Amino acid sequence: MLLVVLFPLLLGALAFALPSRRARPLLLLAGAVGHAAGVAWLFADPGEAIPGWLELDAPGKVVLATVSALFLASAAYAQRYLRLREDRENRVFVGGLLVLLAALSVVALSQHLGLLWVAIEVTTLTTAPLIYFDRDARSLEAAWKYLLVCSLGVALALLGTFFLALASAAPGGPRSLVLRELVAAGPALSRPWVRAAFVFLLVGYGTKMGLAPLHSWKPDAYGEAPGLLGALLSGGVTSAAFLALARVLQVCGAAGEGDFSRQALLVMGLLSMALACVFIVGQRDYKRMLAYSSVEHMGILAVGLGVGGAAGAGAFFHALNNGLVKGVLFLAAGSIHRSYGTKRVDEVRGALRRLPLSGPLFLAGFFAVTGAPPFGPFFSELAILQGAFGSGHAVAGALFLAFTAVIFVGMGSIVLGVVQGDPEGCPERPGQADGWGNAAPPLALLAASLVLGLWLPPSLRDLFAAASATVGGRP
Repeated sequence: MLLVVLFPLLLGALAFALPSRRARPLLLLAGAVGHAAGVAWLFADPGEAIPGWLELDAPGKVVLATVSALFLASAAYAQRYLRLREDRENRVFVGGLLVLLAALSVVALSQHLGLLWVAIEVTTLTTAPLIYFDRDARSLEAAWKYLLVCSLGVALALLGTFFLALASAAPGGPRSLVLRELVAAGPALSRPWVRAAFVFLLVGYGTKMGLAPLHSWKPDAYGEAPGLLGALLSGGVTSAAFLALARVLQVCGAAGEGDFSRQALLVMGLLSMALACVFIVGQRDYKRMLAYSSVEHMGILAVGLGVGGAAGAGAFFHALNNGLVKGVLFLAAGSIHRSYGTKRVDEVRGALRRLPLSGPLFLAGFFAVTGAPPFGPFFSELAILQGAFGSGHAVAGALFLAFTAVIFVGMGSIVLGVVQGDPEGCPERPGQADGWGNAAPPLALLAASLVLGLWLPPSLRDLFAAASATVGGRP
């Protein structure tokens, strides 16, 4: 179990020490392949847990698989990307990404809310310097904003964690932050402290997820970060924060505060989707558009948890789908950005002709992320929608449909403007031709999303149901 944490950590240390700029990206690929192999081994044989600290349960499996698949694709993409960016020192970038992989693995495996908080904080500290990869004023501003806003959020989450500790200190409580013991204590926990803890943890981890109105770091960070880092932030780091909220919801449900927690999640989820509508329509920067798309999908996850019941399984299914299709979009958008040298929609057109691989991938990723069939997000969003209408949340279901329709139209007008037309007269950077080195990784992610839409293996269906059951849901 420790292999998936220690192996990337060891390679990260090696990347900081290795003098060869050209050799470091290979460590990234080795770390991703080794991590994926370790995750496959863990799925086949979970081994012995470290009681109270690390254990691979169903929600952790969903997030660990998502992170591993996304990191593998990003590491493969990085091989060509970092060759094209040999003008940049990559020591911190490669080493930081490997430490990020280790931290995300700890989040997925953690059964101690204190350890989980530490790992979430490490993801903030490791990714902030990576946003500054381009070494310009805009990326510096984005890195500082990300660091300050997320650190403030994580500090509030620490207060919430302390409140949970106080809740467990009530007579009959377990006096610990071990998830299993807190859930087992259930009604013995102090409900006022549990409610206060949830509010702080929702704000704290909600900031890390990018739920509205706590999302202010996202447009700048996603807009300035390299495409592969944007993929990991939007599909990996946010999934880890989603898991943290799901862990907290487990405790709230056991303590009798499930209804209060779910209502808060439902409101924030719908608010996030509404805000994404406002900022996507008329957006003039296609990478910032992806940031608001991420706000929308974090809202969808929150709605799934908030509705509960059958929608809970849909939320965990959607976490996996979101990771895959965000990888497609950010990696393809990164290739378009390098070719044109601008993110402005009014300066980019004809990507289908100039980039015959990345252009179609960007278009297909748009259809996937907006929930068009037969890609996986269509079915996970449908499961959440069915759960909403089936559980009496008709208004929430109707709003969900309206918001997704507006976002489909808003994103469609931007994406079609980027990919269609004649690229003649648009800015062009020399030496940034399309190739399989940058197209194969997002293509593999898109294929995975398509397969999940066409055929969901029974083992995965059972996994999502088991993950949902931990937060009070059902298949």
